[in-house]
Formats: sequence, C-alpha cells, structure tokens
Amino acid sequence: MEILGIDVGGSGIKGAIVDSKTGRLLTERLRIPTPRPATPDAVAAVVAQLVHEKGWQGPIGCGFPAAIQHGRVRTAANIDPGFLDLDLAAHLADATGCPVYALNDADAAGMTETRFGAAKDFDGVVLMVTIGTGLGTALFSNGTLMPNTELGHIYLRKGVTAENHAAGRVRKDEGLSWSEWGDRFNRALQQLEALLWPDLILLGGGASKKFDRFADRIDVRAEVKPAQTLNEAGIVGAAVHAAELAREASTR
Repeated sequence: MEILGIDVGGSGIKGAIVDSKTGRLLTERLRIPTPRPATPDAVAAVVAQLVHEKGWQGPIGCGFPAAIQHGRVRTAANIDPGFLDLDLAAHLADATGCPVYALNDADAAGMTETRFGAAKDFDGVVLMVTIGTGLGTALFSNGTLMPNTELGHIYLRKGVTAENHAAGRVRKDEGLSWSEWGDRFNRALQQLEALLWPDLILLGGGASKKFDRFADRIDVRAEVKPAQTLNEAGIVGAAVHAAELAREASTR
C-alpha cells in the first residue's frame, strides 16, 4: 500500500511516498523548514504544502514529537503549547483534505527499525532512543509497540530529567565533548535499563550517526547499536502505521 509518510521535527517537516509493505521510499524525501513560531495552524499549512507538492491524495501517516492518544496530542514538552489536547489527526485532515493517522515520532522510528531495520525479526524487548532536541523513546516486545512511553522525562536526580541531562541539544548548548556527553547519556541509559531490562537498545536521531565517538562511554548489559534507517525512519514508520489503521478502517 502506498502512503504519504510525514515526520514533523523541530527544524524540518519531511515527507515522502512510501511502499508500506517494503518500507521503501517511492519518491525523493521533501523537507520544508518548520515554521517559527510552530503553531498548529502554521504546521498544518506546511503539511498541506508538502501534500500539494507531492501531488498526494490518499491516507497520510504523521509522526509528531508528543504523546498521541487516539489522534489527540497529550504532551507539549518540546512543541508549541497550542497543540496540547488538539486532535492532531483531524486538524491535519482539515488542512489537507486527506485522512490522517498520527503517532509519536519515536514510536514511528522504532516501528521502522522493528519492521525493516536493525531489530527486524528480533525476539525480545527492544528500546529505541531517539537523540535530538529531546530524548524520545519507543518500547517493543517481540515487535509489538507499547505506545507513548516518553521515558526521556524520567528523573535521574531531583529536578533533572534524562532529557535535560543528555539530549543532543544539551551537548551543543553546553559545549560538551562527545566523551563528556557520552558519560551523561550512559547514565540515562543505565536508568532506563534498570527500569525496563531491554535485550536491545537502538539509538536514532542525529547523534546516532556519531555513535563511534561515544560508544566507549556506554556501559549497559543490553546490546546497543545505532538504528539503520536514520533520516527515513520517522517517515517510513508513520506510513506503516497509517497503512495498518487504514486497512482496519476499510474492513469495518
């Protein structure tokens, strides 16, 4: 099934038409800068522009940096507060004229890795951690997603969350070396491991491309490796999610 997958990020909104069965992009990835301020209407306008430029008419999958429950935004840690409690799927459907299926962006990336990437056919518990403006997480057991974990917001110590301590943004803002930041990120992984005991930890997002620069700072029991699909993961996962829900809707 062909689906338009869209990944809404802090710096760019990206999209491509995807073969949801194989995970292959059928068109070039189009990236449009995220508007400033990134209000619901401004983001919807960019999504509509992307849909228009792709000449798309049909179901859309959208990965978004928030907990998404039944299409509605439940958290607003790193997005405009105007999104809080918004029915994102309906809002984007109104802007594009297409049915929209929304999910958390880290869940979308993890879905891609479990279907087509580093965790394909993996039996056990997989924790995906996306490293960027925040720390996103996705949790899978034998390929089944537990949605909206948002574990970047766990507290490592009083007043300090994993995200505030070790997000990719923190490394840049505080001018940390890769080793210094790697020590911080390791503390976050150790806390997550103590709570969840995953068999495999996958790292996505921008910093995962530099895994060799901080790999020696990671000390956890689980196997840790970078995601394989990188920039395409959110787009593909959003498309897979939409394809599955669209199929379910067609059989009702």
